[in-house]
Amino acid sequence: MPSPGPAPQVSSEEQARLMRLATYASISVAAVLIIAKGAAWGVSGSVSLLATLVDSALDALASLVNLFAVHHALSPADREHRFGHGKAEALSGLGQAVFIAGSSLFLLFQAGRRLLNPVALEAWDTGVAVLVFSMALTAVLLAFQRHVIARTGSTAIRADALHYRSDLLVSAGVIVALVLSARGWGGFDAVFAIGIALYILYSAWEIVRQSLDHLMDRELPDEERERIKALVNAHPEVRGLHDLRTRRAGTNLFIQLHLELDDDLSLLQAHHISDEVEAALRGAFSGAEVIVHKDPVSVASTAGE
Repeated sequence: MPSPGPAPQVSSEEQARLMRLATYASISVAAVLIIAKGAAWGVSGSVSLLATLVDSALDALASLVNLFAVHHALSPADREHRFGHGKAEALSGLGQAVFIAGSSLFLLFQAGRRLLNPVALEAWDTGVAVLVFSMALTAVLLAFQRHVIARTGSTAIRADALHYRSDLLVSAGVIVALVLSARGWGGFDAVFAIGIALYILYSAWEIVRQSLDHLMDRELPDEERERIKALVNAHPEVRGLHDLRTRRAGTNLFIQLHLELDDDLSLLQAHHISDEVEAALRGAFSGAEVIVHKDPVSVASTAGE
């Protein structure tokens, strides 16, 4: 999964509103799906349908974790946390990954038992109807989550959306499994459940990787760093830059660099140029915190990138 780029021009208040709405929507959808899938599993006994039920239950739990994480991440910087609380989102992502991995191991165990002892399914058509409803509701939620991610760049909402994208594929696979099991070998149900469990494990790794990138202060992608350099060098009085450092924490972006300026500039002139560069970067990267150190070009070191 590629690292997210900077969020577009959206106020912090609007970002907070959208992120909270996304978490509320996610919890609501998960609750509805748990009820529907629980009823369908009760009448069908399908282990692959149980897989989707467990997945939805974990989605609900993960969304609750997201709700608290987003609330904390949106808290303003304070005396003890000068850089804000954005990394709470990444911690939430790691927590979700643990839940997801646990659910996949449980499903592998259940599916293995069913594969060794296949049973005939009952009321499989009810399960299919519930899954079609589940896919439609999930598609609506994903459309809203994509909108929120595009406007905020939120790691927590991105991780939540990954769950629901996998749910669409899982539900489609289970529909096929139910039909094949009802009309042929009962083991199809278990085989599809094993495939679902393995896919959920892969999804957990994707979330872990992205969360670790944020926690370990990974640099922005090369194309974004080049964009920063181009914006800085576009100022007519800038002679270069070095020691560019970037990182992201939740929706917060941090940019630090050394600005190379003519030796004979006064401190006031250098300050004005620095302010203009900072304004250009903040205009291109909404909400970014920019720190610029000014160096005379004659003594500037360009060893760092």
